[in-house]
Amino acid sequence: MTYSVKEIFLSVQGEGAHTGRVCVFIRFSGCNLWSGREKDRAKAVCKFCDTEFVGTDGVGGGQFKTAALLAEEALSYWPIEQDDNAAEKWVICTGGEPLLQLDMPLIKTLKAVGFKVAVETNGTIKAPAGIDWVCVSPKADTKLVQTSGDELKLVYPQTENKPEDFAHLDFTVFSLQPLDNEAGDSHRRAAFDYCLEHPHWQLSLQTHKYLGVR
Repeated sequence: MTYSVKEIFLSVQGEGAHTGRVCVFIRFSGCNLWSGREKDRAKAVCKFCDTEFVGTDGVGGGQFKTAALLAEEALSYWPIEQDDNAAEKWVICTGGEPLLQLDMPLIKTLKAVGFKVAVETNGTIKAPAGIDWVCVSPKADTKLVQTSGDELKLVYPQTENKPEDFAHLDFTVFSLQPLDNEAGDSHRRAAFDYCLEHPHWQLSLQTHKYLGVR
């Protein structure tokens, strides 16, 4: 399989349960809910996506003909540590929709070079076995196929999806993330208030946006 990757970069996870963790990000090209082109946004299933995932022209992006080539490229972004207290190496597979491409050969190869593997998915595709952290973020009127995992991260508010629709599912962490648009301030307050009233949910803020980093 050839893997189409928009970009690869080292950063700090800005949102969700792993906020603050240094990770290598592999952003795969393509999504099953939107083409990624503005001309198609009005008819997209998910209309509020703010991520650029079209093409393979980002830093570190490209067409990788084997899992080994992609894993080696991802590993090259991890800093060389000089002490005995080396941190766990995490790679976050994101997109777009990473489960259109993330398969067992790539999972096994990423692990073989020392990574723990996380995925951020919209939940419409069943995740392969062997992923260390499965984060599902339901979008609009989609059928949720991946109904268990480590974290359910819901963008709030959504007309189609309400927190109570998902609180019974088999996840360890439930994160509520304010929708970031022109009404962002009111959405952040609404998510804050909802979490206060429903402690089953924890507030997830996109700290990378405040810092101005990826």
